[in-house]
Amino acid sequence: MADTFKFELVSPEKLLISADVRQVLVPGSEGDFTVLPNHAPVLSTLKPGLLDVIDEDGAESRIFVRGGIAEVDPLSLTVLAQQAIDLDELDKSWLAQEIANTEEDIADAKDEDRRTTAQNMLEQLKLVKSVAEAL
Repeated sequence: MADTFKFELVSPEKLLISADVRQVLVPGSEGDFTVLPNHAPVLSTLKPGLLDVIDEDGAESRIFVRGGIAEVDPLSLTVLAQQAIDLDELDKSWLAQEIANTEEDIADAKDEDRRTTAQNMLEQLKLVKSVAEAL
């Protein structure tokens, strides 16, 4: 079908998704971008954030990714994620613990780079929490 492209999401553990999709919103480190069929080639690092996937039937799913790489060509998008969590399967107690751990990391940071990295992570985790609560 000309209005879809192949999307694969891979984590260190396994291939999580391999499907034809209509579009994917990707959290690029230089800014979010939407991939559609026939997209120009792009290679981007990812910031922690949400992949917003619309499949070939129009169903939407949201997946939290903790960094990685996205490779786009006109026929496909491959995301190699450091970690990926489908928000439909999110363990809210795990998320609360991750937020607490990240707040500790901010308090314990020995330099500004580590503090900034932890603060960015905390913002992303809170975004995941707010999106998960809205579902």
